[in-house]
Amino acid sequence: MTIGNLMRLLSDGEVHSGEQLGEALGVSRAAVWKQLKKLEALGVELVAVKGRGYRLAYPLEPLDGARIVERLPADARHLLARLFVEDQLPSSNEYLRERFSQGAGHGEVCFVELQTAGRGRRGRVWSTPWGQSLMVSMGWRFESGVNALEGLSLAVGVVVSQVLEQYGVAPKLKWPNDVLLAEQGDELGKLAGILIEVTGDAAGPCEVVIGIGMNLMLPDSLRATIDQPVAALFDAQPGISRNQLAADMVSGLLSMLAGFEASGFAPWLDAWNQRHAYSGLPIRVIQGERTSDAVAGDVDESGNLWVTENGHSRRLSGGEISVRRRL
Repeated sequence: MTIGNLMRLLSDGEVHSGEQLGEALGVSRAAVWKQLKKLEALGVELVAVKGRGYRLAYPLEPLDGARIVERLPADARHLLARLFVEDQLPSSNEYLRERFSQGAGHGEVCFVELQTAGRGRRGRVWSTPWGQSLMVSMGWRFESGVNALEGLSLAVGVVVSQVLEQYGVAPKLKWPNDVLLAEQGDELGKLAGILIEVTGDAAGPCEVVIGIGMNLMLPDSLRATIDQPVAALFDAQPGISRNQLAADMVSGLLSMLAGFEASGFAPWLDAWNQRHAYSGLPIRVIQGERTSDAVAGDVDESGNLWVTENGHSRRLSGGEISVRRRL
């Protein structure tokens, strides 16, 4: 019995007795109870209904590879080499890096319901309960080297935003890797993060893994452990199909990647700046031990963010730089 099998049984939101769950999974009620306790430890909220059994506090839709693929338009299916849906992995980015080492990886997509060693930018941990986020990695091979990747993470942010806008939400983009959403009032919280990892030749072929982690549901117990404003998509727009959202993300990203090496970031520039969360606003720029105050300008065709400090303009070019809204 895996946690994934148990979650799929519970995903309808109905009450299931320990006996029913045990029969379906071929294990004892005691084994089911242990797994239910493990789920709670992973942040999944369960409701015990006296004398009847257990149900999820909120129904959820498990990801299903066949459902995702059947929702893809023809051009996306043509670009997709292979799609994986895994119950649990240390890291979906790591999974696809391993695929590249085996001679595969290009055009492959990996969704995972639970990551045990997921990372955000600058080594931060990215963790959400089983099935309550959208975590996906995509592999792509670029023939013309690292310079062809300028602005790629920003183009990914635009694609994610455009997909979400189809569902009636209005995300903002924070340079260089975050998608923000206002949940209550005007405060923007982090909805999704983007992590791009590159291996290969600076001047020749290189292999890119694009990782995206998006909050769909955030239990209060998890929110309490996060030290920055966060947002969850289903708080703003409940009822979205996870499999349809997954298909829309895959379709948008594959379409963008197919043309990015030839066109670069330029076609995505205006769309990014239109969604720029901090344009014209005071920000704090953090570079290692150095912190400075500035006013954010636009990004340029290389994906650099221009800022004004003490009356002088300078550009920030990614790497280990963070910007924060200065209130």
